[in-house]
Amino acid sequence: MDAMDKDRDIPERAVRPLWTEVPARRRRLPDPVRTAAVRAVIIVAVTLTQAMVAVLSTLADSWLAFPAVLTTVASTVLATWGVLDVWVTRQVWNQRYGVVSRPSSTARELRRQRRRARKAERVGSPRAAERRSARGAAA
Repeated sequence: MDAMDKDRDIPERAVRPLWTEVPARRRRLPDPVRTAAVRAVIIVAVTLTQAMVAVLSTLADSWLAFPAVLTTVASTVLATWGVLDVWVTRQVWNQRYGVVSRPSSTARELRRQRRRARKAERVGSPRAAERRSARGAAA
C-alpha cells in the first residue's frame, strides 16, 4: 500500500465557483463623484510621498530638501482642492439627481389619502361590522 492508495479514500471536493456574489451594503457612487474621489486619492498619495521625500532629504542635508519642501506645499494646496472637489461634486450630484423633493402640501395630501384608505379598509372589515352592531345593541 503506497501513498497513492491512501489518497483514494479521500472524497473529491465538489467544484465550487471562483467567487460568490455578495450584494453591496451601499449603492455605488455616481460616476462623476467616483472620478473625483479617485483623482483626490492619487493626488493625496503623491503629496504624502513628496512630504516623505522632503523630510528625509532635510534630515540628510541634501540639496533636494528645498525644492522638495516647495513642491510639497504646492501639492498640499492641490490635495486640498482635490478633496473639496469630491465634496462639491457629491453635493451637486445629490441636488441634481438625488432625493426628489415634494412640497409639504403634496406630502400632506398623500398622507390624507393613505389614512382614508386605511380607514376604509377597517370599516369594510367583518370585525368593524361586529363592533358597530355591538354598539347599537348596547345603546
